[in-house]
Amino acid sequence: MIRVALATAEGFDDPDQPILIDALAQLGITAEAARWRDPEVDWDAFDATVVRTTWDYTSDLAAFLAWTRLVPRLVNPASVVAWNSDKRYLADLAGSGVPIVPTMFVEPGAAVEVPDGDVVVKPSIGAGSRLAARFTQGQRDDVLAHVARIGSLGLTAMVQPFIASVASEGETDVIVLDGEVSHAVRKRVQVSGGTIAHPSGAETSASDVVTAEQRAVIAMALRNIPVTSPPCYARVDLFQGTEGPLVNEVELIEPFLFLSTSSGAPERFARAIARRAGR
Repeated sequence: MIRVALATAEGFDDPDQPILIDALAQLGITAEAARWRDPEVDWDAFDATVVRTTWDYTSDLAAFLAWTRLVPRLVNPASVVAWNSDKRYLADLAGSGVPIVPTMFVEPGAAVEVPDGDVVVKPSIGAGSRLAARFTQGQRDDVLAHVARIGSLGLTAMVQPFIASVASEGETDVIVLDGEVSHAVRKRVQVSGGTIAHPSGAETSASDVVTAEQRAVIAMALRNIPVTSPPCYARVDLFQGTEGPLVNEVELIEPFLFLSTSSGAPERFARAIARRAGR
């Protein structure tokens, strides 16, 4: 019998979990949730461990990365998790020609030149919208204060121009399973009083149509992550820039995959996991 662990964290509800467990069962694979912090879990007993809702990992990143290095047959691999845990990976992608949302990384205590126009400031290590905020052209001092606040926590700040299309068109999140585009959702992120809402509070609509231009950008981004074969799963979050799609994030650790929005998505994910579990 093939056994798969779905790595989770305490206190988080994952609506994808039961449908994924059912899809794996159809392949003869037994899957069960297991908390990554639980010292009683025998990770060696599983044919694969898939990182799913470890949504508290940024609060103790060192411990989480240490855990990933100890777990055998981790999906996605520990080296990929480490690279993806700090959004400075965007600089790696940009250096390889991938179009990203223009990003200035500000180390703690470093000076920052605030760009013109509205900007978004957030930490390079973080999940959801923690410490993410939008500022208008006239709020330069507030930008500097927020960068300093992030730096005081020992974190690198990211300063990005606010992409105008986000307000009207939202964000397109494209789910890629085993190197192939599976499905996508359009997410309309809410901004209120400068605070950017957590993605779980965004409006979503199913969309299986991903443009050729978006596919080309996604393929370029995935070719430039540090793996020798396609990751089991990825979510590439795109904004529409004036000259084409821009990568906002490539999520390879614990992205919500919106499995219920597309017919066949749970089965596609299950088959990708099964291949890594030796089935």
